Amino acid sequence: MTTDSLDMRFAAACAIAREAGVLARKRFLERPRSQRPDFKGPQDFLTATDAEVEELIRTRLSSLFPDDSFFGEEGGGSFERDVWVVDPIDGTANFARGIPHFAISIAFVRDSRVEIGVIYDVMQAELYTAQRGRGAILNGEPIRVSGLGDMKQATVEAGWSSRLPPEPYIAAVDKLKTGGANVRRAGSGTLGLAYVADGRIDAYCELHINSWDVLAGLLIIEEAGGWTNNFLAKDGLRKGNPVLACTPELAEVLMQATGIAKEP
Repeated sequence: MTTDSLDMRFAAACAIAREAGVLARKRFLERPRSQRPDFKGPQDFLTATDAEVEELIRTRLSSLFPDDSFFGEEGGGSFERDVWVVDPIDGTANFARGIPHFAISIAFVRDSRVEIGVIYDVMQAELYTAQRGRGAILNGEPIRVSGLGDMKQATVEAGWSSRLPPEPYIAAVDKLKTGGANVRRAGSGTLGLAYVADGRIDAYCELHINSWDVLAGLLIIEEAGGWTNNFLAKDGLRKGNPVLACTPELAEVLMQATGIAKEP
């Protein structure tokens, strides 16, 4: 794949993320306060907007790059050599309950390597982007991870998944707190990773998460000078994996605290 073709895909992903964000914001603001969310499973929310936003992204990308495959959280798809991996709204529970903390995630993967990552924080109008080898950007300005190395000063977001029993999550949080970290959970793994890249928090961890939630964010963190585990190992693209991403200075202590290794 040529640099020019990646540049075209990068520019398209940024524009499409913003367009999709306009739609998502409109639906969020017009959402009836009495609306009850639907559920895919326990604590697993679904809204009509997820599918609507995903279809917009799928349509735009397919028209521009018809030979690329596409996989979205809601509609599925296929994983070919060149594939777009998309979460139309990460933080659906927040969206459904009227909490303005959710994002659109678009990643382009070639030969099992993420080449492009775009995250759009819809309600803050913040566009986080990375193209491999070119650094991480937030609304046109370079960003870097915090560089903090003291666990007792660190803020760690610990994501939770209903796919696992609660006990390992509780144990991991306990170890993080015992180590002195401030532990938070804001309901969007995508934005948690973006915040690590921008140095707003120092680490994000989750014992199992899907690829569409994290691929864009992991590239952005790498390009911002951060450390990540090898999420795509053992078919993480299709099956998901544990994820740990942080400032490099905290990697060793966080691997010990969370039990998440470099190689899942």
